[in-house]
This record gives sequence, C-alpha cells and structure tokens, in this order.
Amino acid sequence: MPLSRLAALHGVATSFSPSPGRTVAASDAAVVAVLAALGVAAGTPDAVRTALTARETELRERLLPPTLVCWSGAPTVAGSDHGPGARESAPGAHESERARGEDRPAPDADRPTPDEHRPGAGENPLGAGENPSGASDGRPAPDADALAPGGLPSVAEASVVEASVADASAAGGSGGAAGSVLAPGGQDPITPPGFPGDSLLASVLAALPAGTRLRIRTEQGESRASAEQLPLGVHELEATAPDGRTGRAHLVVAPTRLPAAPGRTYGLLVQVYSLLSRRSWGMGDLGDLAELTAWAGRALGAGFVQVNPMHAAVPGAPTDPSPYRPSSRRYPDPVYLRVEDIPEFAYAGERDRDRVRTLLERAERLRESVLDKGALIDRDAVWELKREALELVRDVPLGPGRRAAYCDFLAEEGEALEDHATWCALAEVYGSDWQKWPAALRDPRSAETARARGELMDRVDFHSRLAWLTDAQLATAQRSARDAGMGVGLVHDLAVGVHPGGADAWAQQEYFAAGMSVGAPPDAFSVQGQDWGLPPWRPDRLAASGYAPYRRLLRALFRYAGALRIDHVMGLFRLWWIPQGRPATEGTYVRYDAEAMLAILALEAYRAGALVIGEDLGTVEPGVREKLHEHGVLGTSVLWFERDWDGTGLPLPPESWRADCLATATTHDLPPTASRLTGDHVELRDRLGLLTRPVEEERAEAAADVGEWLALLARLGLLQGAAGGLSEDSEEAQIQALHRFLLRTPARMIGVWLPDAIGDRRPQNLPGTWDQYPNWRLPVADAEGRPVTLEELAASPRLHALIDVVRAGRAVGGCGSDAGVSGADSGVSVPEPAESGTDLAESGPGSGGVPPRTAPPGARPD
Repeated sequence: MPLSRLAALHGVATSFSPSPGRTVAASDAAVVAVLAALGVAAGTPDAVRTALTARETELRERLLPPTLVCWSGAPTVAGSDHGPGARESAPGAHESERARGEDRPAPDADRPTPDEHRPGAGENPLGAGENPSGASDGRPAPDADALAPGGLPSVAEASVVEASVADASAAGGSGGAAGSVLAPGGQDPITPPGFPGDSLLASVLAALPAGTRLRIRTEQGESRASAEQLPLGVHELEATAPDGRTGRAHLVVAPTRLPAAPGRTYGLLVQVYSLLSRRSWGMGDLGDLAELTAWAGRALGAGFVQVNPMHAAVPGAPTDPSPYRPSSRRYPDPVYLRVEDIPEFAYAGERDRDRVRTLLERAERLRESVLDKGALIDRDAVWELKREALELVRDVPLGPGRRAAYCDFLAEEGEALEDHATWCALAEVYGSDWQKWPAALRDPRSAETARARGELMDRVDFHSRLAWLTDAQLATAQRSARDAGMGVGLVHDLAVGVHPGGADAWAQQEYFAAGMSVGAPPDAFSVQGQDWGLPPWRPDRLAASGYAPYRRLLRALFRYAGALRIDHVMGLFRLWWIPQGRPATEGTYVRYDAEAMLAILALEAYRAGALVIGEDLGTVEPGVREKLHEHGVLGTSVLWFERDWDGTGLPLPPESWRADCLATATTHDLPPTASRLTGDHVELRDRLGLLTRPVEEERAEAAADVGEWLALLARLGLLQGAAGGLSEDSEEAQIQALHRFLLRTPARMIGVWLPDAIGDRRPQNLPGTWDQYPNWRLPVADAEGRPVTLEELAASPRLHALIDVVRAGRAVGGCGSDAGVSGADSGVSVPEPAESGTDLAESGPGSGGVPPRTAPPGARPD
C-alpha cells in the first residue's frame, strides 16, 4: 500500500508486536498523524502519492544522508588517563559549539528528512583495558586529536580530499581495506523494515557515482588531505558528483566500544531527595550526596553511587515531584543546592543576620517535620525557602576569582544557558507552560522574546547563576566520590524526555514533534498502553543537525558523572508516538538512527571516561540488546525478573546471568526487597484498589514467586551463616542471601538499593498512581517506617551487616580496594566476568553474552 511504503521511508511503523507471535496493525489515522508531525502530508490518497514520489526522488538523488557513522576500534577503561577520562579541550571544538548555541541544524547542512540505519549484525567486542590511574575526578585533558591505541584505520583512498570515488572502489573503499567503517565484525548489516538508507560510511561511499570528489573538515578545524588517523569527533564531509550535485553530511567518528568498568565493583542506589541529614533543608541535597559518596567510598569500599535524575523540574505549586518529567534535562535542579556550601552565603549573613537566622530556623522546622513528625517531603516548601536564601546570596558580589569562573561558565554554555535562564525568568511572569504564554514569546528567537530578555536581565542572570552553582556542587560531589577511592563515582540518570511546557521544549522546538507524546503500546501488563506525556525528538531534525542537541545533552551530563544510566534505552532505537488527544492504544513506533545515536553516545562517553548503563527491562525487540552489548552499553538485570522465560520459568541460576550489566535486587519503581519478601506490596496495592484480580490470587502468586527464589537460595547454601546471628527465616537474613546470590552472578556491577540496607518497605514510586500514593516524596526509613538520617545510616548495624556480606563476596571476585581480602567466610564463589572480547556466538551462560529475555513476555516493569 502507498501509505505503508511512505511510512516505511520515513521510519514510521505500520504494525507492532505486543507479544511473541502476535502482530497488531497500527491505525491509518495514527500513521497519518505521525507523518504529519514529521512534516509529511498524507491525509488523502493524492497527498500520499505526492509525498511518496517526493521521498523516493529525494532518496534516489541525494548524494549523502545527513549524518554518517565511522566506527573506530578503541578499547578503553572508564576513568583512564589517556583518550577517555577527559573531555577534549581543543580550541574550536566543544567550546565554540556551545558559544554558538549549536542546538539547531548547521547552516551549511542539507536538511533532508530522516535517513535511518541498518544496524550491524556482526559481533566484535573488544577487550577491557587496564585499571584507571588518572586524576581524582577522572578527567585529565588529552590532546585534541587523541585516539585510541593504534588510531583509526584508513577509510581507504575513498576519503582522500579530492580523490575520486572510482579510485576508492578500486582501492577497496567499499569493503576490505576500510574495515573500520563496516559494521563491527565486518559482516553485512541487518536491514530492518522501513529503513530507507544506511548511515555507515563505507556503504554510502560505495554507492556514490564514479568520479565523485570528497572533502573532510575535522571538528578540530583541519582540512584533511587524507582520512588516515582521522580523529574522533563530528566532522563535515562534502561530496561533489561529476554532474555538479553536491551533498554535505556530518561524519561521526566514534570508538567502537564505550569505556569498560574498571574491574568488578559494587555501589549504592539512592534517590537523593529521600536521603536527609541533620543539615538538610527538608529534603536530601548535594551536600548530603557529597557526604554519602565520601563515606561510602572510604568506609564501605563502594565503587559508585547511582542517583535519580537531577534534571531541572518544572516550577510552580504544586511541582510535579517526578524526576522523570523535567523542564530541562540539560541543566540540574537548584532545589538540590546546599545553600550553606555556597561561599557567598557566609557574607549574606553579615549583611542581614536577622533574615538569615530566620531562614535557618525555618529550614530546621522543615527538616524536623519530615524526620520527626511524619511529614512528606515538600519540594515546593523547600524551594521557596532556598529561593529566598539564594536571592540573598545573589546580592553578595562575587570575588574576582569567582567572577572569572562564572564568566567562563557563561561563555562555555552560551546560547543554551541563555535560553534556559530566559525560560525560567519568563515562567516567573507568565507561568510554567510556555504554550500558554503570549504568542510572540512562544518563539525563543522572536524580537519580542529578545526584548523581554533584556527587560528581565536581572532574573535571567539569577537563574544563570543558579545553574552555575548547581553545576559546581555536582562536580564537588563527583570529586568527593573519586577522592574517596571510587572507581566510577556518581552514576547519573537520563530521563526519557522532558515536560512539553518546560524549558527544553521551548528552546528546542524545532527538534520536538508537535502534537505527539511518547509512551508504550498496549501489552499484557497494560492493556490500555501508557502515555508518558513527553514530546519526542524528531529523528529527521536530529540527523540534519548532526545530533547537536543530543551531543549537547550528553556532554552536560558527563561533566560530573562517572557513569550514565539511560532510562528506557530502547528509545535510542524506536519510540512509541501517540497523537495528542488520542489514547495510548492509537499510536505507532517511530525509528531513530540507532547507529548514529550509539556513535554519539560512545564518542561523548569516551571523552568523559564514563560508563553507560542502559535500562533495558521488559520486552525488547530482537537485536537491540545484542547491539547495545556490541558497543559496550551495560544492561540492567533485576533479580525478580531473571527467570528462564523461554524454558522452565524458574529463577535463572547465577551462572546463567549476563556479565555486562548492573545487577540489583530492586529499583525505585519496584517494591523494596523487604516488602516483596513479606508480601507487603500486595497488601499496599489492595488497600489502594490497584489489583485487577482477587487479593487471594495475588497473595498466592507473590508467595510462590518468593518461595521459588528462597528455594534456590537454600539449594545454593546462601541462607546459611546469616550475618549478626540472624535466623535463616528472618527477612533480614533473606535480603543478605539475595545479595550473596547477586555476587555469584558474573555481573560487572552490583547495586544495593540503599533503603534495602535498613529494611524500608515503602516503594519510592508506585506506578499507576498519582495522588493515591506519595510518589517521590518519602524519606528513607527503617522497617517500622521511621525516617533515618544519613548520620544514622552510617551507624546502622543492619546496614553494615549487609555491606559486610557484599564486600566479602566482592573480594572473592578480586576487584576494588578489597581485592585480595579473603572471602572464605562468605561461602560465596564469585565467577569473574568474561572478557569483553568473548565471541557471543560461542559464549555460554554468564559469559557476557545476551540472554534472550530479562522479564516476562510483554512485561514493562518501569
């Protein structure tokens, strides 16, 4: 059908598979609406035929797709002191991009519509390098043209400036000699349905007309006479055909694999807002985070601390407490600032002692209401208090050195920060949804917006200052982690998208699909599907810009991260688009160029020396986990979902788990382990009216689930020798045993959900609820529901008993500061993770290969 063909040529699916062996057709109305959001008119048969002819002609006549990918071999280790481990600091590279506000398509780029990729099928993972020995923050500055050992292989003679494509073909430019530009492993790429082209360089060069001449200008500002040793980066490629046609493309040269974990490691998982100390102002802050990392690294031997998204929230009362629907993913939320740690705050007290004293007294009352009186975390109250304090801080003049640092930050961030601060200033006047502002102010580039920015410059500067202060405290927290001996440090979380009325959606309108929302299709766990209320990025605009906003986003997050967790990492491949006003069932999938998305991710992670962890829970389309594994993206394995779903359905034995993952007992969206073991999670959902079956059936199923796991733990002898003289039947002993089990898997990273360490039974988030449950507003608490401070955590016998179990088991695996410590008392035998170079085709269970599924068919636990 013409509509199906047109949709395929724009990466829009016309059907989906909610479960194995079942295919559901997307409605024509949904396909037409999605095409319209991509700028393609398809409302009538004539419009479809016209658009189809135009698209086919465009793809046939263009010389180059908007973005090309060239993979280079670069085995690395996170935090190493060569190549990765630092952002490159070449003049004219990143800094100039920020100053120009390069978050829109490059002016000299052709602006064709999307060109999707054909992911490579071959597996050729590289080995992990040596352990890091760099600076405390893991970011020493390399040379601008720093390459992985051995550099980038030649792109044959095809890429020599002024060389002819005919000569290139003769020299092997379409294969063999240009091994670095083929799908890793040198195998033919897979072609998923609906992909109009190939973003891998070798395939594109091979298809150019004979006699086509090429030019390359590197990101570092060089005109290269040859692509020999082409530096990593995003370069400009220009092709001129004999008939006079020209084409321009962004050429992404990226390391084949992301940095690897520096040995096996364990760490803590925590929602920062929930962890209060006796110095907090009513919610956990960046001062608390710095204290946590210093203590966990030095006293507990932890290698990382994973936190919730720290993205800037949409202001307004009541603020949406979810960290996964932010105003901006590019800038952090100043509500997390530790006000007393700002140098100017001390001088604010000298200028207005009474007001500062009053603020501190109010902060104490707010803190005590949460810790001692059972109140929920109130972000609005916290922000109102901190905003008043920060207004006082702003009135204190910066010293010469601080002023210079702030000016450097403004210059480095450029237009992106100006846009963000302008939105914040306008939101104070017109409300936090830009779609309801006066029409002229809805355009960030209008003359009226520029005029308003000038009139509100004082407020724009205030919000710019907050971004600088928050950025600095996040960097301090990461330095604290690395100074404490953590091999990774902070693991930050990247949310799927942003609020449609927020700062990013306003400043980057050209990149978002108007009238669309991201969600999930109907499946066994949600028959109505899910609408997350997040506008999706347009894949065509991303490609035309060389993925500028995506690069900018990653670079901002990697500034203060040793690793990045990507929520719903499958979104790098495709997202479920839902037309505004329609139910989630009436959407369809839209593909993204995963080859380019992964290349940009690998490039920025390499420059930062950081790991990447993909949240890949639930149903994942075939080939996605394999592709992520191929490029070194770690997966996420949650114990309760690790069963032999394609066979017995029983819990997966530890040796059958994959190695390249972060393994945990639970997450922020799931019941705490104590709640699952006791069945409290069923009773909670029953009280809230969330069950769809009789409570007796839910209890029986939950008990059977737990019983099967406890039976496996008993067979493995992991329930014996509970720390602290506990009975094997106690919930605390069972939690210890579950973590012993995690240590028996080959997982490279083991995560301990911090509330599990003290028996907290309340989930931080209960999916499917809004005001029925206090999502994202609960402090960390003990088994009785009593809030526990950071200071009390540090002294908790229960926490130390669990961590002793983890450290003993980890030492058997020989990693981190505990390497070489005897693990004889733990009774745990920990297999070493397989080398990254293991051939997946030959790998067995637990060798680093990818298991077929990590959740029940159709499951979407997040």
